[in-house]
Amino acid sequence: MFRCNLLSSVKYLASLPALEYHHMLQNSYSFLCRMSTSPTPVAAVCQVTTTPDKEANFSACKQLLEEARQRGACMVFLPEGFDYIGSSREETLSLSETLEGDTISQYTQLARKLEVWLSLGGFHERGHDWENDRRIYNSHIIINNKGDIVSVYRKSHLFDVELPEKGVSLKESSFTIPGASLVPPVQTPIGKVGLGVCYDLRFPELSLALQRHGAEILTYPSAFTVATGAAHWEVLLRARAIETQCFVLAAAQVGRHHEKRSSYGHALAVDPWGEVVGDCGGAKPGIVLVEVDLEKVNRTRKNMPVQQHRRDSAFYHSLSQT
Repeated sequence: MFRCNLLSSVKYLASLPALEYHHMLQNSYSFLCRMSTSPTPVAAVCQVTTTPDKEANFSACKQLLEEARQRGACMVFLPEGFDYIGSSREETLSLSETLEGDTISQYTQLARKLEVWLSLGGFHERGHDWENDRRIYNSHIIINNKGDIVSVYRKSHLFDVELPEKGVSLKESSFTIPGASLVPPVQTPIGKVGLGVCYDLRFPELSLALQRHGAEILTYPSAFTVATGAAHWEVLLRARAIETQCFVLAAAQVGRHHEKRSSYGHALAVDPWGEVVGDCGGAKPGIVLVEVDLEKVNRTRKNMPVQQHRRDSAFYHSLSQT
């Protein structure tokens, strides 16, 4: 299992005599270089704490992207709300942009500069009738290593939830337009990636549809609340991996965004068997690197051919006919 940061190792290295420190540091770099040249592609799953300050958010995400690329990642995943998390409905709307705005332009330039693919999950995109209705999409954007936008999925299941005993009260539909459809899985350097966003995770129909259309990796960039994350986050991600026999990569928000909102964290990577192979923890921003071995997908599906055993759709609707 890859853990989020090597803080204990850093502290240990810092305590060594200078010569020994430099020798071990050189060995550490050699290890990272060997990892980066592995024939198995490496993905970086990020964990951030965004605020209403868009400039500071971009700076923090940029540092993570540069670190991920330096450590050998060919695709980097950022969470829902990577651009910002507003403190009110009004602020959330006023900070929103189009896909042609400054924020996405910065990320397309960065992808081109670093020659890395990006999954930007949960961008506050102004709706097509913005001037009249002032409503937005929650958009998951894939950018290739040339800086081109190759896919945009707009979140289709909106988080309208009241949990008074848990202190959770959100109504996403008050300012967000649900996406009209799924988008086909995207061929990337790590495999075919199926796109979801946060609350979509709770709907297995979505993940199964993406798997039927060739997805080998599912991704759910998220900003789970602390209460729902502690109860459901890991078990849902593992369930989606097990039922589809896909890798699941879920970048996450962590910590306090402003006085009204905090997020659970634990950016996770799960393999097709349902084992957690990377966890960023619940304390602070960071990245976790994961080797995406598609042979593991093929092997899992061959040894337990769940999709072949699935009955046709008429069978699962037969109860409604009785």
